[in-house]
Amino acid sequence: MSSYAVEHAYETVALLRDGPAARIELSRPESMNAWNRQLGLDLRAAVERVAEDPGVRCVCLAGAGRAFSSGADLKDMSAEEERTPDGRPDVYRALTERYHPIILGLRAMPKPVVAAVHGPAVGIGLSLALAADLVVAAESAYFLLAFVNIGLVPDGGSSSFVPARVGLTRALEMSMLGERISAAQALDWGLVNRVHPDAAFAGEVDALVARLAAGPTRAYAGAKRQLNAWVQRGLEDQLELEATIQREMASSDDFVEGVSAFVQKRQAAFGGR
Repeated sequence: MSSYAVEHAYETVALLRDGPAARIELSRPESMNAWNRQLGLDLRAAVERVAEDPGVRCVCLAGAGRAFSSGADLKDMSAEEERTPDGRPDVYRALTERYHPIILGLRAMPKPVVAAVHGPAVGIGLSLALAADLVVAAESAYFLLAFVNIGLVPDGGSSSFVPARVGLTRALEMSMLGERISAAQALDWGLVNRVHPDAAFAGEVDALVARLAAGPTRAYAGAKRQLNAWVQRGLEDQLELEATIQREMASSDDFVEGVSAFVQKRQAAFGGR
């Protein structure tokens, strides 16, 4: 049984500690931990805090309530400071100023990061999980590159992380079809490292995090640097490309239709524009 205690409570994120283990918990359970502006700010602060703390030797990413993360909060796109001059959501700014430092911070962090996924990991929520070193899922978890369903493209690094884990063929399927991938299928594809029954999930995650927190931290960091150099050498450039293309997509009529259909809970009628 873990004995995490709250070290710092942000508005939408909780940072907990159990000795050398830290747990960053997304805490907007009423929205299934959807990302709004504040969550982006809080999560970046938490990631930077644990990265700089030499007493932290392993980090766990998790979600409060029924989900890891349901993705971007589409209601948050009405914020005035997040609009472009033509009145569209300024997704480029959100990605480059808030999301990218989180993703890059996790990949560069000189200590292992474990994503503990239960329920949905959708959109940017999936990108966050895949930015971790190890992804552990509950049997009831599912994974979804939902961007295409509202006329957008993958972002948050998922256009790099997904093909690196499952290959181009399956990455294209996930990106273009926007279908749920069950935990069992994700394990079979290599998208995640381990899957555990829901009843045993928390205990298994705690045991893995404790093992890593007691291990050779510098060796973990060295291996991470090697693999980043081989597999994710161009990650910063890919994130910039994602943000640039996402800005184009956010200016499309299909995006407006996709969001409207989502809010109205109907099938989108895309026009290809």
